[in-house]
Amino acid sequence: MSHRGTSHPDHSQTDHRQTDPRHTDQSVGSLVGEISRDVSTLMRQEVALAKAEVADSAKRAGKGVGMFGGAGVAGHMVLVFLSLALWWALGTLVGGGWSALLVAAVWAVIAGVLALRGRAELRAVEGLPRTTESVRKIPDALHGHDGLHGADGSHGTEAVHGREKNS
Repeated sequence: MSHRGTSHPDHSQTDHRQTDPRHTDQSVGSLVGEISRDVSTLMRQEVALAKAEVADSAKRAGKGVGMFGGAGVAGHMVLVFLSLALWWALGTLVGGGWSALLVAAVWAVIAGVLALRGRAELRAVEGLPRTTESVRKIPDALHGHDGLHGADGSHGTEAVHGREKNS
């Protein structure tokens, strides 16, 4: 059957972008690629900004630490000269040798108290208990277990925080 004389649109000139699914995928693909490039550029810029901020913060922190170090040295010198003054003052009362022993004994007591308090504080440090517990669960999670079940198979925050129910 011939369709002479009838006007049919010429399909060779029709815009196939609207009907061709491959062209739509390419458009989505190019959009995804463009988004990916933009996100990558944004991440690089954010990393560069973070590096600059960290460098500035580290520089300022270094200056602050240096000033604290200088203050520590100056404080030490104050204690040395106060100790010498105390030694000299006590020397007029009990003699030079005994006054030196008294000042040394005061500093020994202070050192002992500070050492004991420091040791107690260090023993009280727990480290990173919640992080350690979370890291221990990673192998279970990789094997398909969530690691959030308690010994009795229960679900909930008790298993997450390492506390078991007392039932």
